[in-house]
Amino acid sequence: QGQLVESGGGLVQPGGSLRLSCVASGSFFSAYDVGWYRQAPGAQRELVAHITTRGSASYVDSVKHRFTISRDNRKETLFLQMNSLKPEDTALYYCNTVDPSWVWGQGTQVTVSS
Repeated sequence: QGQLVESGGGLVQPGGSLRLSCVASGSFFSAYDVGWYRQAPGAQRELVAHITTRGSASYVDSVKHRFTISRDNRKETLFLQMNSLKPEDTALYYCNTVDPSWVWGQGTQVTVSS
C-alpha cells in the first residue's frame, strides 16, 4: 500500500480540457487494474474510467468519447485526459484500484463553470 497523490484539477470553462495525474508511489502500481473516481457535492463517489494491467480502458457512458485514461507503469502514474468538459463534470476526482483497496488520496478538484 503506497500513497496516492492526485493533481491537475482546476477551474475551466465548458468545452475546455484538463489533464489529471495520479502518482501511486510504493504501490506495485503495475500489478493492479486502476481507475479514476469522482464525487460531486451530495453524491456518491463513482468510478468513471478504469484501465486494466494490460491497458484496456473502460468508461461510464457520461464521459465516453470525452475522457481518455492512460497509465505509465514505470512512473507509477495514472492519467485522465478530459476534453469537452461540462458543468456536470464538476467534482473531486480521485484515483484508486477498481476494488477500491488503497487508502484514498486528497483528490483534485475539477470545476467546470463559465
